[in-house]
Amino acid sequence: MNESKLGHLLLDADVITKRQLAQAVQKQVAGDKRKIGEILIDMEYLTIEDLTDIMLNNGHADKIEEMIPNSVETTEIVDISEDAVMKTKFALDIKTMIAAATGIASLVGMWYMLQADIEEAKELPSLETLYQTEYPSRPEGYNWPRSFEQYKENVEGLQDEMDEAFEILEEMEDLIKELSKEIRSLEKSKRDK
Repeated sequence: MNESKLGHLLLDADVITKRQLAQAVQKQVAGDKRKIGEILIDMEYLTIEDLTDIMLNNGHADKIEEMIPNSVETTEIVDISEDAVMKTKFALDIKTMIAAATGIASLVGMWYMLQADIEEAKELPSLETLYQTEYPSRPEGYNWPRSFEQYKENVEGLQDEMDEAFEILEEMEDLIKELSKEIRSLEKSKRDK
């Protein structure tokens, strides 16, 4: 593929403008020995990806390597033949099978752990046994109170009892103050006599 054909392909694909192509050609006329693609890439009018896409889309995959500038490090060209693609699919299938086998092994392990937990739960004591152990003095058939009922029995009246105790303390403090005043007044009257 000659360079003028590459220029026309780039113009037709609307990757570069006529002015940009003319500037690159003028550099070649002025003595620049580089390829037109290399000059366009150096002038930042074109990228290697654009050049590769244009070449592939126009059936010039075999010419890509000679159009890529020498100063640019090239990466390995990927073989996209049917054989290479089939090998890739097979490799992906093996990876998928390995991932599936790992997932199945994890599920089987979880199932065995669950079975072990179920067996352990079966060996736990019954509610009757727990009841007899925890409440040996309660009569047979006595139901355990719910948490709210336990709160009401044990804690709910506590605030009322505390309020009553504080009222009694305040009354006692007032009484002590009155008695202290009476004692002072008695002592004062005794001194005055």
